[in-house]
Amino acid sequence: MSVTLHQNWDYVDHGPALASRTALSKPEIWHLHSAPVKDSFYRRHCKRAVDLVLAVVLLAVLLLPMAVVALCLLIAQGRPLIYSGERMRAPGRPFRQYKFRTMVCDDDDGGATGAHKHWRITPLGRFLRRTRLDELPQLFNIIAGDMSFVGPRPPLPEYVERFPALYASVLQIKPGVTGLATLIYHRHEDRILANCSTAAETDRAYYARCLPTKLRIELVYRRVASPWLDFWIMWRTFLAVIPGLDRPRKRRGARAIRQPVPATAPERSR
Repeated sequence: MSVTLHQNWDYVDHGPALASRTALSKPEIWHLHSAPVKDSFYRRHCKRAVDLVLAVVLLAVLLLPMAVVALCLLIAQGRPLIYSGERMRAPGRPFRQYKFRTMVCDDDDGGATGAHKHWRITPLGRFLRRTRLDELPQLFNIIAGDMSFVGPRPPLPEYVERFPALYASVLQIKPGVTGLATLIYHRHEDRILANCSTAAETDRAYYARCLPTKLRIELVYRRVASPWLDFWIMWRTFLAVIPGLDRPRKRRGARAIRQPVPATAPERSR
């Protein structure tokens, strides 16, 4: 099975119609994926066991590197060392997600991270984010049963409160440290949010442009999840943090200089 998901985000219209859209329309996604999905044997019986065994093994191997990261954070940034944010495992089921702290503390500054938050990211935090070392404490979330290695990224409560029926479907699979949407879409999301200079712009862009696409991909994963796909996602995520291997491959036949195309004519998938 081969699935290609591509969008030419560089040439999407930035006009008033987009700026005025502040929320995701549920019907545009829901009607495509509303049918119930029966859990496979892997999801019902094997996925949790694989997560638990792999998390315990990795924790034993990575405990010393995590201690080194914690010491560097203590010297460079001071306390707290761990960021603990409320996320949702399912509608009505919150949990605390753990990461190494990479930003200057500001309890009133929540939501998606756009350009208006870049000043808060510390130099060491930027390195941890780039290498995804800040995610290592989530091994404890996996052992506790709140997360999996692969699945939809755990959403903020405000997103689930706004779209409870949709997230009830997406979160039939346990949230993951990485996932299909993270692997496919994170570069596009970073580019979109990097152009947002205020919290309001970030909120509009995330709800109107990022969230619809990410949820579509998460719903695709919900239908096709398998051990082979999970292994591929974890392997590609590992490669993505290695310098020199983190750039997407150029598609054959692509022109050196690309001309803008109309927003109504998305680039053809290959």
